[in-house]
Amino acid sequence: MEERIFTIPNALSFLRLLLVPVFLWLVLGPEHDELALLVLMVSGVTDYLDGKLARKLNQTSKIGAILDPVADRFFILAVVIGLGFRDIIPWWLAVILPLRDVFLFSLVPFLRTRGYSSLPVHFLGKAATASLLYAFPLLLLGDPNGDGGTVADLANVFGWAFTVWGVALYWWGGILYAFQVRRLMTTTAPVARS
Repeated sequence: MEERIFTIPNALSFLRLLLVPVFLWLVLGPEHDELALLVLMVSGVTDYLDGKLARKLNQTSKIGAILDPVADRFFILAVVIGLGFRDIIPWWLAVILPLRDVFLFSLVPFLRTRGYSSLPVHFLGKAATASLLYAFPLLLLGDPNGDGGTVADLANVFGWAFTVWGVALYWWGGILYAFQVRRLMTTTAPVARS
């Protein structure tokens, strides 16, 4: 993996990071849910495209490997905060998702003793993120405090289905990462500090 910074995939991940405060402002400020949904869709498309283009254009980079999951985590955090403040999701849900990331972040010092800064992203984590990226726009569209109607009711049902599945996968993936760290700690010798 090269040390390239200025690549199309990195630009897409950076765009996603820039959209985080825009989303929060749209949801919490003027409550322009339609524009917030559009921002969420752009975020989902750029999330898909950055990885696809990185491989297709041979533009993978160390910064991209960090930037993409960081952008995902910030977007998930922004969405749960926004939906929590709007009472679209309960606060326990708004806490449990970022709590998983705090848990994984606490494992980084252990990884560093073995010469790693992170573990590779696996399919389960990607599936969890994809499920949550489907869930959040549906929950916003199915806002129980809104006007309602058939579309809102269906969006709410499917949004909660994706949410339950996404949270379960998100935590399952986190637990698997913890087991990977444990295995790494028992099978890999510590790196000598210079």
